[in-house]
Amino acid sequence: MTMRETTIDRYWHVRAITEALAAPLHVEDQVVQSMPDVSPTKWHRAHTTWFFETFLLGPAQPRYRAFHPGYAYLFNSYYEAAGPRHARPERGLLSRPTVAEVTEYREHVDRAMTSLIADTRDDVWLDLAPLVELGLNHEQQHQELLLMDIKHVLSVNPLDPAYHESPFPSANPSPVGWVAHEGGLVDIGHDTSDPAAGFAFDNEGPRHSVYLEPFRIADRLVTAGEWMEFIDDGGYRRPELWLSDGWHVVTARGWTAPLYWRSEDDDWTVFTLSGRRTVTASEPVVHVSHYEADAYARWAGSRLPTEFEWEHAARNLPVGGHFLPGSPEEVSLAPMHPTAAPTTDRPGGVPRQAFGDVWEWTSSAYLPYPRFQVAPGAVGEYNGKFMSSQMVLRGGACITPARHLRATYRNFFPPASRWLFGGLRLAASE
Repeated sequence: MTMRETTIDRYWHVRAITEALAAPLHVEDQVVQSMPDVSPTKWHRAHTTWFFETFLLGPAQPRYRAFHPGYAYLFNSYYEAAGPRHARPERGLLSRPTVAEVTEYREHVDRAMTSLIADTRDDVWLDLAPLVELGLNHEQQHQELLLMDIKHVLSVNPLDPAYHESPFPSANPSPVGWVAHEGGLVDIGHDTSDPAAGFAFDNEGPRHSVYLEPFRIADRLVTAGEWMEFIDDGGYRRPELWLSDGWHVVTARGWTAPLYWRSEDDDWTVFTLSGRRTVTASEPVVHVSHYEADAYARWAGSRLPTEFEWEHAARNLPVGGHFLPGSPEEVSLAPMHPTAAPTTDRPGGVPRQAFGDVWEWTSSAYLPYPRFQVAPGAVGEYNGKFMSSQMVLRGGACITPARHLRATYRNFFPPASRWLFGGLRLAASE
């Protein structure tokens, strides 16, 4: 199979996974925007299509006709160089185009993209291939966002509707251990000189050296049961545990527990993509902000790891996760909720749950690596423009596409964000 044939297969597979994720939803589900940070499912499906139309089909095919002249305005997200856009908080006000029309839009662009990949001249293809790969990884990011967002949309419904039905494996609480690292000078980031390293976003490099003081890191994630102890000890009522801005947020918003938790009959329940159920003490706590993670770490007498400590500790671990659909038909089999740590007779042997349960908050601000350069053109707005007022998360969640699970991946969100699948792992200085 040629490289172009492989690319076409991958293109159709990624696009089909997006449609499979939307398939359990009714038309009414796909148009709701439950808060400004959430985008309707319909918008995600259209925006990922807009990306291919705007950055590939338009520039590379002079005769290409856009599916609709107004979609460039409706479905641009934040690319200033690509022109004006519809306000993000008002995406849920768009009853038109309809869900069916968005499907037609996707089909129109898919046919054109298949022709572009198959038929463009070799010299042109060399320039287009990296953009196609970026577009596919961009769509996979929106697959995760689609699930994050629809979970929030369904959660505000008093009926607690389920996105899909999935069993939750039970497990006994696993003891926590600590993995010691001697520190020193370590290499961090994606190695662009290694052909086998595969795709990475621009913010994952350049590879560079960082000096680490000796540290130790917990061998598993903080559990929901441990978080209950934090709540019972007044964690949300003790200002001495919180960063100043964090305390302002927790009091202003009235937080008393992680997002989606509810106290019912002296027990805690949690809303999941499979509906509401009782919180399992052994599962990782999820949907906490950076402020909450930092306060918990302080309460526990520890701290959050830096992103460099985390990457160094995880760099030689096998990468695996729960969201691994080999085909669109297998999407419904994914649990889409973090699971308890595998038991071990040797706590502290190696870090567990590094990939595929929750994104792990670190103490690192989202900043450029040394020698980082923003790419020219509109695609340069992809990551670099957000390197302020955000915190880094590492690892990957139970809804993160498998290709995005790697030690160098840098996720980032504002510190008060909770609707992402964020949790934490503790660290300490030696």
